[in-house]
Formats: sequence, structure tokens, C-alpha cells
Amino acid sequence: MDVNHNKNMKNEDMLSPLAEYEECDFSKLLEKPRLLSIERQRSLEERSLSELSIGISPCLSSRANDLNSLRIFEQPDFICSPVGRRSGINTPRSQTGFDPHPMVAEAWEALRRSLVYFRGQPVGTIAALDNSEENLNYDQVFVRDFFPSGLAFLMNGEPEIVKNFILKTLRLQSWEKKIDRFQLGEGVMPASFKVLHDPVRNNETLIADFGESAIGRVAPVDSGFWWIILLRAYTKSTGDTSLAELPECQKGMRLILSLCLSEGFDTFPTLLCADGCCMIDRRMGVYGYPIEIQALFFMALRCALLLLKQDDEGKEFMERIVKRLHALSYHMRSYFWLDLKQLNDIYRFKTEEYSHTAVNKFNVMPDSLPEWVFDFMPVRGGYFIGNVSPARMDFRWFCLGNCIAILSSLATPEQATAIMDLIESRWEELVGEMPLKVCYPAMETHEWRIITGCDPKNTRWSYHNGGSWPVLLWLLAAACVKTGRPQIARRAIEIAETRLLKDHWPEYYDGKLGRYIGKQSRKSQTWSIAGYLVAKMMLEDPSHLGMVAIEEDKQMKPLLRRSNSWTL
Repeated sequence: MDVNHNKNMKNEDMLSPLAEYEECDFSKLLEKPRLLSIERQRSLEERSLSELSIGISPCLSSRANDLNSLRIFEQPDFICSPVGRRSGINTPRSQTGFDPHPMVAEAWEALRRSLVYFRGQPVGTIAALDNSEENLNYDQVFVRDFFPSGLAFLMNGEPEIVKNFILKTLRLQSWEKKIDRFQLGEGVMPASFKVLHDPVRNNETLIADFGESAIGRVAPVDSGFWWIILLRAYTKSTGDTSLAELPECQKGMRLILSLCLSEGFDTFPTLLCADGCCMIDRRMGVYGYPIEIQALFFMALRCALLLLKQDDEGKEFMERIVKRLHALSYHMRSYFWLDLKQLNDIYRFKTEEYSHTAVNKFNVMPDSLPEWVFDFMPVRGGYFIGNVSPARMDFRWFCLGNCIAILSSLATPEQATAIMDLIESRWEELVGEMPLKVCYPAMETHEWRIITGCDPKNTRWSYHNGGSWPVLLWLLAAACVKTGRPQIARRAIEIAETRLLKDHWPEYYDGKLGRYIGKQSRKSQTWSIAGYLVAKMMLEDPSHLGMVAIEEDKQMKPLLRRSNSWTL
């Protein structure tokens, strides 16, 4: 596999200045005619309200007036120049005396060895370069796995590989997708792809997997969301709106959104999913409405709202997005949020309530509360639980969903603070000797047998059943910077630096404290490498946060005021 030598790190004196926050009222956005002149070098979020405004019919205008409370906005201080400058958020810049850890150079070298080329151009990074194990599908480029790699290259001033990846996966989206005799939705993005070399014909082709080869044959619900979020990160990092404005990219976004915003029998704004449709890609009891998918869905909707062109098709989707964001944020903040006060309320729930006045709306049985949650919940702190559906609440902690909730501002500032308080209070459980637990706690004995089907890979405190995943460092670092708690991320990174390189960048660690390299963990796992690099660069220059974070809607009043953790 070819190796492309590293370009020079971005010049520190090309930092773009930080500007003041400016809010965008989307109720007005849906009422005004759009101005046509837009400077190409300005990012989408820098456009003024008058430039973003669009017109809708009178009946939709009256409906839009009911949406005044939703003022989802982006900051113009997330500005990044064309390549070489930073994308900013209202955070301090890096210290001039920053001394990179010796692991950083090793990590970059390993990341570059993972590059995959298609017809001479880098188009992604391989999942793992562990030659000691059978490849299975670790020799492919995964959409979700590439995301931290893409961030690392964007932060390093190398956007071309990200652009190539976005365009190649977009082309794959248009392929016919069948599993047995059933055809998948047109907007489904591939889970992964592989470059096949034909030495006889001296030709290369791309082969995509949409779930037909995956364990369990589950289509990746998260791939399309990661793709939209990466497109926005590219636009924010480079200041180049031309890629997002390509007709192909606009169509790709609309196809993804069509799958998610379609009407059906759902009574909730959340997305109904099968087990194994996201990072947790095996049977783990996350079927229903998993927090990871809901948080990514919310983030992707907010990114799409900023990337869609305001033509006739774009305006229709923007109206649908605004409506869905209202409902989704209310639902998640009302029913997925758990803190000490809410836990006590659930403990005292009455059941079999009928009518609109019901308090226990999902008819959750108080006796179904697991014993561990009472000790796990600190006095000051809270989190979004794993799943909520009729008569079922999954109280497990899932790291990715909670961090994305912070970055997307699905979590209010008070909730974001409470999540960070929980991580600090439960450091041994969630970080231990290797960050970070993908979920907590692990399932054991009878519960493990029933829910996982006796999965030998997901035994207790292993893999996705309470395993520790270094890739999650970048999410923790970004969440820490956004909440003004960088010391938490710094402490976690220091723990990881004691072992990651020495252990050859494992995919995951096993054990209650994350002490042991995972029993089936691949070495030289690319997203472990990229996650570490992104976390380091995020702390070195917090202005990078602008690529992956969207600021809170300050005009939306908190829907819940029921815990001391909200008033810290």
C-alpha cells in the first residue's frame, strides 16, 4: 500500500480571528426571500440571516410562526480559511510553547501507512493494518472509522483525501443495493468499501458493502449521518462551499434525509433501528431507539440545514428538518434524560395510566430498574440513557451518544455540564486504566445469554459489552473543550499515552478497568490512532472544535428543570 509523506503541519500564524456569536432565527429563515450573492470563500454558517432566508407559502408561513422558539444557529466564529487556517469556536487558542508528545510522530506515520489509494488518489484509510490476524473486513475503508482520520487530515491542512472520500462514497450511494431479493433504500450509504486491484488488466475497481456482507446483514444507519457531518466539517475547515453545493452532494443529502424523514406508523420523532446498525455492530440489545443513532440523527439534521441549497427541493427539506428538530429535541430532553431527581421519579412511577395526563407515558415498570443504576447515579450529574420505547428503558451509559449530544447541542448547557460531572464522578467505571468505556455496565450471566445470544465476542467487559475503546478519546476531548473542561480530556489522554503505542494501537481493551488488550482486538487499528491524534490536536488548538460542534440554540428555553445538577 502506497504511503503519502506528511505535509507540513499548518502554520500557526495563519489562525483566523474569532468573531462574536450570531444567532440565526429559523422561523424567520423560512419567511424571507433569499439574496443570491454569496461569497465563495465564506463558510455556510457565516452567511447573514438575510442571505440564508427563503420564502414559503402562506400556509407554511403560519406554521413557521409556531416555530419561533427554535432558533438553531451556527457561529460565524467557526470560521476557517481555505486550507491552512483553523476552524474556530469561542475557546482559547493553543499555547505557543506546546511540546508534542513523542507518540504524535509515530501516530502520524502509522496513520499514513493506512492510506488507501484508488487510481493514484488517496480515498480513505484502512480499518486496521494487523497482519497477524485474518483480514475479514478490516482491510476495508469504513465510513464511520474514517471520520476521525478525516478530522486529523483536515486539522493538518490536508483536505484532499477527505474530499476524495466524500465523492467516492457518494458515487457508491447511487449503486443498486440488494440483500437477497430485497432492495435497500436509494439513500443508504455503504458501511465500507474496498479497492480491488486487477494486475492483469492493470485496473482498479471499488467494491462496496451495504450490509449484505456484514455480520447479521444489517444496513449501517449511521453511515449517512457521519457522511453529512464530515461534509460539514470539510466545509468548515476549508471555507470551500463548492463541494457541498455540487448537485451530486445536494442530491446525496436529500436521499439520506428522505430515508429518515419519511412518514409512517411512528408515534415518536426518534428513528427505529435494528440491533447492530451503528458502532455497536452486533446483537447488544440496542434495537429500538438507541441514543447513538438519535444523537447522530440530530447532529446530521443540523448540519444538513446549513449545507442544503435553498432551491425548491432544498427549502422543502429545510422545513421538514426544522419541524423534526423541534420534536426530536423535546422528546430526547424529556424522556431520555436521567438524573437523580428523574431516577427517583421513575422509582415512584404508577403503571397502567391512561389518558393524556399520564406521567408514566411509556408504562415503564419501576421494578425493571436495575440495581446498579442507583449506585451509579451521582448526586450531581446525569446522562442520556441508552434507549426508550414502550415499557422499556435501557439505563446503560453509552459514551458516543452522550458526547455527540454535547457536540450537537442536543444536550442543553446544563445537561452537558451534568454529563461531564458524571464522567468525573464515575472516573474508575468509565475511564479506569484505559479510556473509554463504550457502554456501562457490562451484561453478564443470564442477561448476557438472552440479549447477546451467547456472543463469544461480547462477553462481559469485552468488545462492545463494556470494552474500552481508545477511539472515543477524540469525542471526549471535543466534549471537554466545548464544556470548558479540558483538564478531563488531558487526564484521559495521559492515561492512554502510557500504553497505546507500547501495545501497538489496539482496537479495544478488555476488563472492568480496561487493563487487558482485547482478546480479539486488532493491532494497528486506524481509528485508535486517529482518535488519539484528533484529541491531541483539539487540546493543542481548541479552535478545531468548530469542525465538529454546533453551538446551542440560546432562544430555546430548557424543557426540564428538575435536578440540582442543572444549576451547578
